[in-house]
Amino acid sequence: MIRVLLAEDLHLIRGALASLLRLEPDIEVVAEAADGDAVLPAALAHRPDVAVLDVQMPGIDGIEAAAVLRERVPGCRVLVLTQLGRPEVLRRALATGVQGFMLKDAPPADLAAAVRRVHAGETVVDPALAAATIAARANPLSPREVDVLRRAAGGDDLPEIAAALHLTRGTVRNYLGAIVTKLDARNRLDAVRIATEAGWL
Repeated sequence: MIRVLLAEDLHLIRGALASLLRLEPDIEVVAEAADGDAVLPAALAHRPDVAVLDVQMPGIDGIEAAAVLRERVPGCRVLVLTQLGRPEVLRRALATGVQGFMLKDAPPADLAAAVRRVHAGETVVDPALAAATIAARANPLSPREVDVLRRAAGGDDLPEIAAALHLTRGTVRNYLGAIVTKLDARNRLDAVRIATEAGWL
């Protein structure tokens, strides 16, 4: 019997996924979580074989939760579900050690099959998303540049970004200039658009 932890913040979707998996004779949903922060406690309490995690959840996201599981519950393999198949998210997930990556709109039967394959030690990635990831441009921004641009995208002005990231205003200005150049953007707003569409923020 494959013991599964299911983490999804939307109750209706979580219930539907749990019902689908419970129809399978060899899969048992042993725990459910409604946010990323609840994943580790649930995994420590129930010791699942596979964690099925939504990427976007309150608290830590599914990929961060996967990294925590890898460290604290190494016997638990992870299958990530996402609504939007962005190449950068897939790259980040695989770099974290996630064993499976599926789109939420995949046929229901594919979820149970993916759980079985991940449990068996295989890496499962949606084929169309894998192809898009190979073809996609890699993120040219450094982690610090992403932090700066994310703050700018959230509406912070230059002094607020500097204060939040413990940088001087001049350093933030230099980062923003470098970001605009690297993304071949017209301005800061265009850089936010480009980075958001590429899934880098």
